[in-house]
Amino acid sequence: MSGAIPPAQPPPAPQRYVLPWRHRHNPLCRRTDRLQGWIALGLLLAVPLLGLLAAFAAGDAAGRHYRATAERQAHTRHHTTAVLLRDAPRHPEPGSDEARRARYPVEVRFTDPDGRPRTGTTDVPPGTPADTAVRVWVGADGTLTGPPLTGEEIHSRAMGWAVLAFLAVALLGLAAHGTAAAVLRRRNLAAWDARWAETAPRWTASP
Repeated sequence: MSGAIPPAQPPPAPQRYVLPWRHRHNPLCRRTDRLQGWIALGLLLAVPLLGLLAAFAAGDAAGRHYRATAERQAHTRHHTTAVLLRDAPRHPEPGSDEARRARYPVEVRFTDPDGRPRTGTTDVPPGTPADTAVRVWVGADGTLTGPPLTGEEIHSRAMGWAVLAFLAVALLGLAAHGTAAAVLRRRNLAAWDARWAETAPRWTASP
């Protein structure tokens, strides 16, 4: 054998996990650093909660508003028949998916709620011939308008306002964090200037 077997070594000591808040005792960590950390933590906890509350409030208010609007539209608009006064333009690619989705504005003649003949413009499929009867919505003022809001449209608009409210709270949280960081940074710079004004004479004084 080339040599004696070395004695067994003790197992390495397990590494101790340092809890995050123990880093507060770092002598290089300033009070402003700790304050900025607490501000960030507070915003991290508060923004999602406030964002959800704002989203719920905005979505509920928007939903009630649009439901009231839909009820008002249902009472002030009515469905009637109109007649095309001219042929609708033909689509350059008849039979295609785009042609089936396309609509062209064409002048039509209809009767308003007071029984008076009126004319207006509505969208119809490509190639619709003149004198074709189409269904249109007429408002209380006798002009052509769109149909009352549907339940799906109400839900979609309410969700849109809820998302906007949540994003607004998130942006406000980011702005608050950025403002706090800028204020604390200026305070740190001012403190460094003051300390350097005290220390500089000792470094620059001639012997």
